[in-house]
Amino acid sequence: MYCVCKEHVELAIDKFVDEYEDAPDLVNLAETTFRDWKPPEHCQWCEGPAEILIV
Repeated sequence: MYCVCKEHVELAIDKFVDEYEDAPDLVNLAETTFRDWKPPEHCQWCEGPAEILIV
């Protein structure tokens, strides 16, 4: 699972496919809420806002 900014979506997809050998689902964090989990505020690879969840 990766929480990334729009700039790092392609990198996160590549890493996900390398690790799991399957296509990920992409979730727009601005349009989705979670009851028991709060997404991080920043991208895993930079200080940009985490906008996309790759699962």
